[in-house]
Amino acid sequence: QVQLVESGGGLVQAGGSLRLSCAASGSFFKINDMGWYRQAPGKQRELVATITSGGFTNYADSVKGRFTISRDNAKNTVYLQMNSLKPEDTAVYYCAAEVVIRFYMSQEDYWGKGTLVTVSS
Repeated sequence: QVQLVESGGGLVQAGGSLRLSCAASGSFFKINDMGWYRQAPGKQRELVATITSGGFTNYADSVKGRFTISRDNAKNTVYLQMNSLKPEDTAVYYCAAEVVIRFYMSQEDYWGKGTLVTVSS
């Protein structure tokens, strides 16, 4: 099966930076889009950023200009560089990937277990 494992979360002061990583492992044909989502306490999960296999990116308005998503297709890994962090960025950050298990199958969505990012004021 496919596993997504996030790393890089932690506690940082406002204005600081963190870099999240998410590596996909297991047996699969290919990965299409990958992305990062977050869920703050008491709120719904929301999109942060996505990236296609070709490198096209999409960002939530709240993180544009501060966060950068990138990926290494050879390593099946997606990254999220977070700069100028704000207390409102505090959340559990989840990695997601659209995975094609076998070439004849449709893509399926897979999620990591999340990594906590806490930004202190």
